[in-house]
Amino acid sequence: MKLTIAGPFKDNFYNLMRDIGYLYTNTDEKTGKMSFVNPVGTAGRYGYPRFHIYLTVKDSGLIFDLHLDQKKPSYKGTAAHSGEYDGEVVAREAERIKQILKK
Repeated sequence: MKLTIAGPFKDNFYNLMRDIGYLYTNTDEKTGKMSFVNPVGTAGRYGYPRFHIYLTVKDSGLIFDLHLDQKKPSYKGTAAHSGEYDGEVVAREAERIKQILKK
């Protein structure tokens, strides 16, 4: 699910992501998109299931590419996993993010 939130913001995007409960994991060398995760329930710091955001900073706004990773990739060297890119759970998370960042 794509979500665009216009800035400017009071803080840098790393702190904003922490404020909404997401941890930085890496930056994709090919796309330049930053990756952040938020484990669901008692999954642990980098466990599954987890919400996963690819973040792009554009002008003064943020573009979120949000999905829910249900499990770890099945095969070594692949990015394929059981992910949900829309639906009620992902929509609720997107709304939660919007409400926090509006403040």
